[in-house]
Amino acid sequence: MSIVSSTRSAWRSLLHRSRVNGEMDEELGSHMAHRADDLERSGMTRSEAERRARVEFGGYTNYQQAAREATGSRFFEDLLQDLHFGSRVLRKSPGFTLTAIVTLALAIGANAVVFSILNGLLLRPVNVPNGQGLVLVQRGDSPQQSYPDYQDLRDRNRTFDGMLITSIAPVGLDTNGKAASAWVYETSGNYFDVLGVQPYLGRFFHSSDEHGPNGSPYIVLNYGFWRSRFQADPNVVGRVVQVNKHPYTVLGVAQPDFRGTELFFLPDFWVPMMNQEQIEGTSMLNSRGGRGSWIVGHLRPEMQPAQAAADLNSIGTYLTKTYPKEDDDSKFTLARPGLLGDMLGRPVRAFLTGLTLLAGLILLAACANLGSLFAARAADRSREIALRLALGSKRFRILRQLLTEAMMIALAGGIVGLGGSVVLLRWLSAWHPVSSFPINVPVNPDARVYVVAVLLALVSGVLFGLVPVRQVLKANPYLTIKAGGAVALGRRVTLRDCLLVLQIVVCAVLVTASLVAVRGMVRSLKSSFGFEPHEAMIVNTDLDMADYRGDRVAPMQRRLLDTVAALPGVTSAGLVDRTPLGLGWSTSTVFKDSTTDLRSANALADAITYNISPSYLHTAGTTLLAGRIFTWHDDASSPRVAIVNREFARRLLGSADNAVGSYFKIFGGVRVQIVGIVEDGKYKTLTEDPQMAVFFPILQSPTSSTFLVVRSQRDPQQLATALEQTLRAVDPGLPFEIKSWSRAMDSALFGARVATVSLGVLGGMGAMLAITGIFGMAAYSVSKRLRELGIRIALGAQRKEVLWAALGRTMWVMVIGSTLGLGLGIAAARALAMIVYQATPRDPLVLGGVICALFVVGLVATWIPGARALRADPLVLLREE
Repeated sequence: MSIVSSTRSAWRSLLHRSRVNGEMDEELGSHMAHRADDLERSGMTRSEAERRARVEFGGYTNYQQAAREATGSRFFEDLLQDLHFGSRVLRKSPGFTLTAIVTLALAIGANAVVFSILNGLLLRPVNVPNGQGLVLVQRGDSPQQSYPDYQDLRDRNRTFDGMLITSIAPVGLDTNGKAASAWVYETSGNYFDVLGVQPYLGRFFHSSDEHGPNGSPYIVLNYGFWRSRFQADPNVVGRVVQVNKHPYTVLGVAQPDFRGTELFFLPDFWVPMMNQEQIEGTSMLNSRGGRGSWIVGHLRPEMQPAQAAADLNSIGTYLTKTYPKEDDDSKFTLARPGLLGDMLGRPVRAFLTGLTLLAGLILLAACANLGSLFAARAADRSREIALRLALGSKRFRILRQLLTEAMMIALAGGIVGLGGSVVLLRWLSAWHPVSSFPINVPVNPDARVYVVAVLLALVSGVLFGLVPVRQVLKANPYLTIKAGGAVALGRRVTLRDCLLVLQIVVCAVLVTASLVAVRGMVRSLKSSFGFEPHEAMIVNTDLDMADYRGDRVAPMQRRLLDTVAALPGVTSAGLVDRTPLGLGWSTSTVFKDSTTDLRSANALADAITYNISPSYLHTAGTTLLAGRIFTWHDDASSPRVAIVNREFARRLLGSADNAVGSYFKIFGGVRVQIVGIVEDGKYKTLTEDPQMAVFFPILQSPTSSTFLVVRSQRDPQQLATALEQTLRAVDPGLPFEIKSWSRAMDSALFGARVATVSLGVLGGMGAMLAITGIFGMAAYSVSKRLRELGIRIALGAQRKEVLWAALGRTMWVMVIGSTLGLGLGIAAARALAMIVYQATPRDPLVLGGVICALFVVGLVATWIPGARALRADPLVLLREE
C-alpha cells in the first residue's frame, strides 16, 4: 500500500472517530482528504498538504460548521455545473428551446396582463394616502346621491373622519380665445383634504374657499391636462380662464399619479360643486331628490365597515321620516370606491374572474404542452440517461439536471413574457377607448405583478420539469443500451396522451368562448336598437357652455336645427337631449294616473327619458306604431304630452293597443297624455332587459344639452367639414364635437368589444398551443415508428393505412379532447351573455365554427408528420437499422 493510501486510510479513520464524537462530518473529511492527496501529488509535503486543505475548507476548528460550509460550497458548485451543462444541451436544440420559451412566454405574458388589470382595478386601493380606509356610500345598489343628503350624512355620522361628494360634468373651456370641451369633477370643498393629497404646483381649494352658490371660481388642473393644454407652464397658477364663459382662477396642479376616487374616469380639472349652476346650467344643491353625485367617506381608524353602515342607516331612518317623498326607504350600503361601487364593480369583477380562469387555462395548457415535449425529449435522451446511470450517476442527480433545464426555460420564458406584458400594459394605461369621455384604465404593473410573474414561471418550470420523473426512476440502463435507445409505443394510455387531451380541451373551451363573443358582437351590430345609427352624424354640444340660459336656449336650438337641416345633401335633422346607448341617461319616476300618494314606494317604475324635437323620431329611424309625432305647437303653453314605447304602455295599461289618449303622472303630480307609441329599443346597454322609455317635447322640457342628429347621403368626412363650418359661423364660441352615430355608441359597445378582443386573443393562443402540442406528439410518434412504417410500405400498405398507423392514436386523442372541450366551452360560454349582446353557444354557426377550427388545428398540426410518414423509404430505413 502506498504512503498516500495509508495516510488517506488513517485520516479517514480519524475522521470517522471525529464524526462519532460529533466533531466532524465524514463527507467533509472525504473532501479534505481528496484535496490533501491532490496537493501532495503536486509536490507538497503531507503536513503542508493537510494544513493547506484545512485553510481551503475554512480553517475551522468547529468541524460540524465546516461540514455545513463544505456541503453548501459543493451545492453551488454542482448548481453551476448543472447550469453550464443545461445551457450546452439547450443550445444544441435551438428549435426545441425556442418553442418552449415562446410557449411559456405567451402563457405567462397573458397571465401577467390579466393579473395586472385585476390588480389595478380590484386589488389595489385608490392611489391616495390611507386609501384602504375609503368607502363609497351606496343607496341600495346605486351610487347616486343628492347634495342635501350628503350634508346630513356628513354632519350626523359618528364613524367617518371625513366625507366628500363629487360628480362629473362636461364644460366649455376657453384659454386663448378658442373654446373646447373638457370634463371636470365637481367636488365639495373638503375633497382634497379628505383624500389627504398634496398639490404639484400651487394649492388646492378647501372648505374655507366656499362662499355660497357660484362663489368659488377656482379650478385645479390635472397634471396631464396641464402638460397638454397649458404646455406645462410653471406660471399657470393664478391664470384666469373661461369656464362656460365664466372667469375661473387656476389655483394649482395635482400630482402626476392623482386621478381622483374613480379609476375609469380621468378628469381634466376639478372645480367646487358650489358653482354647479355655472358648470351644468342648473343647480341641484337644494334638491333632495336630485341624485347625480356620489359620496366617498374615510373611515375612522377604529371603525369597521359594518359599524359605518349601521351608523348611516340610522341616519337613513331619520331621512325617511323627515323627507318621506324624496328619501322614502333610505337604506345605505358601503362598497369600494374606484368602480362606482357595484354599478361598474359587479360586472367588472365577473368579467375579470372569468378572464383570470381562462388565462389560468392558457398557462395550464402551456405546462401540459411543455410537459409533453419534455417527456418526449427525455425519451429521446434515454440512451444518454442510461449511460450516465451505468457510469454511476444517481437518479436524483439526473432528475436535478433535467429540472435545472426546465427552470432555465421557465425563467427565460417568464422574462420574455413579462417584458411583452409590460409593453402592452403601458399601452393599455394610455388608451382612451371613448374619445368623447375621459375613460382610462390605469393598469401599469407594480412590484406585485412582477412577483406573480416570477412565481408563475417557477411553478410552471416545476410542473413541466417533473413530468419525466417516472421515466428516469424506472429507466433500466442495461435494457435501454441493449435496445439501442428504441422506445416501444404500446396501446396503453400514457401521460403524454393525458397532457395532449388537456391541451385540446383548453383549446376547445377558449375557441368556443371566443367564437361566441365574436358572433354575439356581429349579431348585436346588425340587430334592432330602436333607431338606425348608420348614415347618421351626431353633433354634441351643451348650450350652457356658451352661456345660453333660460329663454335663450330654445331659440338657439331651433336656429341650430334649421341651419343644419338646410345644408346640401342633408335629408333630415332632429334634436335630442341625449342619445340612446350614449353616455349617461335620465329617468323620470312614473305613476299611474289613479295614484294619489306620490311617494317612491307607490311608483310604477323609473322610465328612461328623452326630450326631442318633432323631427327626431323620423331622423333617428324610430318607427311610430300608433298615434302622432310632436309638433312645434307642443310647447310650454300646451297640455303635457308624451310618446312612449311599447314596454311603457304594456306595464302601464297591460297592453299597447289602446294606450294612445291615456294618462300617467310624473314626479310632482303632473298629468301627461300619451299621444304616440313607438317601437322598443336599447337605451342603456345592449344586454339590458326591456326598458320603459318616454319621449317629451323639447319645448315642454327645456334643456341646454343638445345632440343634433343629421342624416345624409353625403360622404361623412365632407359632411363633418360642412357641419363644423356652419356651426362656427352661427357661434364661434360654442364648443361641440362631431362624430358618426355608430362611433357615438362606443361607450355602450366598450364592454362587449373588450370581451370579444380578450377572448379572441386567448382563443388564438389556445389554438397555437394545441397546434404545437399535437404536432409534437404526432412528430414524436412518427419518428419512433419510421422503421415499422417503412416495413408496412414495403409490404404494400395503402397510404391511408400508413397514415392511420402513424397518426391514429393522435387522432383519437384529438377527438376525445375536442368532444370534452366543446361541451365545457358551451357551458362556460353561457356567462358571456351578460356582457356580449345576443351571445349564445347554441348558435349553429358557433358550433360549426368551433368544429371547423378544431379540424384546421388538427390538420395543420399533423400535416408535416403525416407527410414524413408517407415519404418513409423502407430500403434506406432498413439499411440504417
